[in-house]
This record gives sequence, structure tokens and C-alpha cells, in this order.
Amino acid sequence: MFEFAVSGLRSGLRGKSFQAVFIFGVLLIGIAYLSGFFSPRQPQTVALDVGFSGIRFSLVLLNLFWVQELVAREIDRRVILFSLAYPVSRGAFLAGRFAAILLLSTLAAVVLGLLLLLAVVVVGGGYSQEFQLALGVPFWSAVAGFTLDAAVVAAFALCIAALSTVSVLPLALGAAFALAGKALGATMAYLSQGADGNEELVSSYSPLVDLVKWLVPDLSRLDWREWAMYQLPPGSQVVFWAVTMAAAYILVLLVCASLLFARREFS
Repeated sequence: MFEFAVSGLRSGLRGKSFQAVFIFGVLLIGIAYLSGFFSPRQPQTVALDVGFSGIRFSLVLLNLFWVQELVAREIDRRVILFSLAYPVSRGAFLAGRFAAILLLSTLAAVVLGLLLLLAVVVVGGGYSQEFQLALGVPFWSAVAGFTLDAAVVAAFALCIAALSTVSVLPLALGAAFALAGKALGATMAYLSQGADGNEELVSSYSPLVDLVKWLVPDLSRLDWREWAMYQLPPGSQVVFWAVTMAAAYILVLLVCASLLFARREFS
């Protein structure tokens, strides 16, 4: 497992997709810096909000591309047969690859977080805005939440890669899973508030949403940016259950991926 994690770490850092998406993430941080100039009263808050969205989006993309390169593409090219020739279980291979993806994602989150911190400090220019930012623990808590968010998406894509015979399917379904998980919380809140008085919409979609919420995690619970932006910390129980939800989904998805991969035959 350790060797698979190390080799995955090296491959991930050398991959062109990592370099391309990471550059894209840096460009998003630049956009966050420029967006601060559109708000004369709250430049740092606007820059931080846009930057957080950029980090969240970039981490999900990076995790999907890493699953694509380290697992799906190796299966498609039959390179994985060399890895499976070692006297180790297939579950160890997947666990090692997921550990490598988690390490790469953490590294990318730290670098992008530092760049965002620099952009937010520079865009302020010494201006004292009404809502002071919390750029210490609250800031890094938000970045950690985005990293955990991306890890759940990576675990789902890994599960699809262990089963799929189409190399691009983990990337496509992983992206759909990420969109569903991020939109679930807002959809549930909209329906619970009456959908602006549209009773037909509530009666039509509420049963479907009630079913989906048992299958797809509400990834919006891992977005704690308001703590850093407005010093509104989430409740300890909210954080605990959000992290528990994410960890449980990751564990279940990895177990399912290992079981599916163990029974898969390679010609």
C-alpha cells in the first residue's frame, strides 16, 4: 500500500492534468484578487468568497483527474496488470492510490490557500472594512472542509473506476456526483421553505429529494466559509456530523470499490 501511494504521488505530480488544473486554480485566485476591486466597501470579503469558490472547484477537478490518471487510465491501458502482479491485495492498491490522491489534494489545498491569503491581504491595501476577516483557524478550517469535500468525490469516482470498463466514466459520473452533492442542501432548503408558494413543485419533487438525500451526501455542509468571512462559526455539532457524514461515505465507498475490484477480471 505504501509503495502504491508513493508511486501514485509521483505520477500525480508529474501528470499534465495536475499542472493544467493547478494553473487554472492559480488563475482563479488571480480572478479573486481582481474581484476585490469591484467592491469598494468589502474588497477583502469579496476576494475571499470568490477565492474559496475557486479552491473548492479546483480541488474537485484535481481529484477527479487524479482518479482518472492513477486508476481508470491504468486499467484502460492494462498497465495495472504489472501492479497487481505483486503479492498484495487489490484493495491495498486502491487504498494506496486513494492515499496518494488525498496527499496530493492536501498539498494543492495548502498552496492554493496560501496564494489566496496573499491575494486577500494585498487587495485590502490597508483599508479597514466593516466586517473583519478571520484569516487564522477559520480560514484553514474552510480550506480543510473543501479538501474533505473533494475527498468524498474522489472516493465515489474511485468506486466507479473499480467497476467501469469505460475510462471516462469515473470523470463524468464523478462530476455529476459533485454537482448533485453541492446542490442538494440548497434544493432541500428551497423545498422546505415552500418553493415560493409553488405547492405543485413541492409535492412533485419532495419525495424524490427525500430519496436522493439518503444516496448522495449533502456536501454543502462542508462549506464553512462564513466563519472566515463574517466570523460566524458553525456549531460544533454541525461540524461533527458533517465530518462524520463525509468520513462514513468515504469508508463505505472505499469498501465497495475494494469488493468490486477484487471480483473484476482482466483479460
